[in-house]
Amino acid sequence: MKFWNEFTTAKQTTYIFCMNIQAQIQEYISGQPEPKRSDMQALHKMILQVQPECKLWFLDGKNSENKTVSNPNIGYGFYTIKYANGETREFYQIGLSANTTGISVYIMGIKDKTYLAKTYGKKLGKASVTGYCIKFKTLKDINIKTLEEAIRFGFANK
Repeated sequence: MKFWNEFTTAKQTTYIFCMNIQAQIQEYISGQPEPKRSDMQALHKMILQVQPECKLWFLDGKNSENKTVSNPNIGYGFYTIKYANGETREFYQIGLSANTTGISVYIMGIKDKTYLAKTYGKKLGKASVTGYCIKFKTLKDINIKTLEEAIRFGFANK
């Protein structure tokens, strides 16, 4: 499979790296150490079973100046962020990211920043829950059915 396009000008040949989103996601997951790799693969599969036709995203964590500003993350679904100044931005509804201590699942667009913790926090198991993020070390530490409930809520909450 070819992952680049070649553009030739009179002075130089430029190779622009192109990889489809599914390939970027698989490369990202495959690059994780075990057990994080298997856990992320299982979560990726579960999220796609919950919302099979969702839009997929891959963000490499770099800004326009190629400076790392966040961990890379996989996104699922479509959500429009509305800022206080009236501007909008397209983004994902559910996010999945490896972090230094484990895995983060982001559930975007929740207006009540206490909802996730109040609704799922105690049932999740060994996880840290904030306004839009559920963070845990491994899948064996949490109740996967409860995490799936939270993800289903995230897709339904537009």
